[in-house]
Amino acid sequence: MSTNSTENKHPRFMTGKKIIMSILTIALFAGVITYAVYEGTKKNVTLSEGGEQTEYRTHADTVGELLNEQGIAVGEHDDLSLAKDTELEDGVSIEWKKARQLTISVDGEDSQVWSTKEDVDELLAEAGIELSEHDAITPARGSELGDTQTVNIEKAYEVAMIDGGQKDKVWTTSTTVADFLSKQGIKLGENDRVEQGMDEIVKPGSSVKVVRVEKVTDVVEESTDFTVQTKKDNKLLKGKEKVVQNGEAGKVERTYEVIKEDGKEVKRKLQNEKVVKKPVSKVVAVGTKAPAPAPAPAKAVASSTSKASKAAAPKSSGKVVQASAPRNEAPAGGKEFYVTATAYTASCNGCSGITATGINLKANPGAKVIAVDPSVIPLGSKVWVEGYGTAVAGDTGGAIKGNKIDIFVPTKDQAYSFGRKKVKIKILD
Repeated sequence: MSTNSTENKHPRFMTGKKIIMSILTIALFAGVITYAVYEGTKKNVTLSEGGEQTEYRTHADTVGELLNEQGIAVGEHDDLSLAKDTELEDGVSIEWKKARQLTISVDGEDSQVWSTKEDVDELLAEAGIELSEHDAITPARGSELGDTQTVNIEKAYEVAMIDGGQKDKVWTTSTTVADFLSKQGIKLGENDRVEQGMDEIVKPGSSVKVVRVEKVTDVVEESTDFTVQTKKDNKLLKGKEKVVQNGEAGKVERTYEVIKEDGKEVKRKLQNEKVVKKPVSKVVAVGTKAPAPAPAPAKAVASSTSKASKAAAPKSSGKVVQASAPRNEAPAGGKEFYVTATAYTASCNGCSGITATGINLKANPGAKVIAVDPSVIPLGSKVWVEGYGTAVAGDTGGAIKGNKIDIFVPTKDQAYSFGRKKVKIKILD
């Protein structure tokens, strides 16, 4: 009874076990099918960042959902090739560029920017910075930024460049005078001078001046004055003079060092002097012979002699024209022409103070007397000289030849002041 009972229970146990196994099998199969269907509906998405690609399978509907799903934090300055609200499609690729902070320095003023740009030009465009062709930038335009942290910009400005007197307007950035000249390709000679200090900063609107200094040698031949020597002659009547030897100017060769700045002479220094020809002194004989006493003639003879003496004497020997204010206008009548005039005194070198017509200039310092060439202006003539007034042609001189006159003045200062000039002269009688 008990045996049969046991046998009857076992088949029922086996049947329940089979049912459970079947259920589990079906559930497992359903799960596999469900998982397969779930996985099969995922989208394949590629995310690229910094040259690295990552593949994702996702049920996310948008780019933003994918990033949140994967725990990816995108910075506010980062760039995504697709916006966060873009719907995802199977096989789509997303490029993610991380922004970095850079410093842009313009003429020393720094500003911080965030950018994903990879070259200088793109960064400048993004920052809204425009450059002229003269501006300086580091790194150079068109180059990759790489690991650069700072972009330096120097704005160019105009300055005046004066080189050897030639003025030009040029563009430059902040620099020293030495660097500026180097950039402009300006080379300095041994004697050249820069007006500004070489370490001085070139500022907007300023100027840089280079003075070209040149040293040259100048050899010139110049004349030297001759001296006048006097010697007493007892064969000449007292008060008379006679030129024994004409004077001749000498010649000397002088070597000068000449300094020129920008082509103009600014200094001349005598380096050497060589006598080419010695001057020949003028020798003047001064009479010392006393006139013979006149014999006591008969009345008629005396009268005749007196008349003859008066006739033979030069016109001016008995009359001296005294100084008066010179007339600016010539008197009417007479022969008029121009002469070269100089001035002399009674105490000039080699002068006796007595004129060729016997006028004692030392005793008459206010006399109006001129020395003339008798072949042009007769001795004793009354003349009018422009700027001097009415005078007597009462003297001669070795250097007074042709249309030349020498006017008598009381002092050397007046003679030096008069100098040499062309004046109008009129022979009055």
